[in-house]
Amino acid sequence: MANQVVWVDIVVADLERAVRFYSAVLGTPLATHELQGMTVAFLPSESGDVGGCLVTSEKEKPGAQGPLIYLNCNGRLEAAVAEVEKHGGKILKPAHSIAPHGNRAVILDSEGNRVALHSR
Repeated sequence: MANQVVWVDIVVADLERAVRFYSAVLGTPLATHELQGMTVAFLPSESGDVGGCLVTSEKEKPGAQGPLIYLNCNGRLEAAVAEVEKHGGKILKPAHSIAPHGNRAVILDSEGNRVALHSR
């Protein structure tokens, strides 16, 4: 088994705002899609890699107390962090070493979710 994590849903309150936030931070445009009666925005991934999406939910709410999800910002961590506050997020921990596993920054996204931006 190559990856223990196979998929992640990031619950958001405002899908359009979250799409703008993640498009800017990840440096690639995200688009919304209709999927089984709901609208989602898929996070960028290569075929067969771990994937995920932004999704709204009436039952679940965004928050900073759940698992910490690491998003790939390899080679562009500083650029990603520079977009966080411009797009309604907050930097909780600026970029720092997590040697020997690279570097990360911990942020709150535009919806209040705590996520890590990671670079090797």
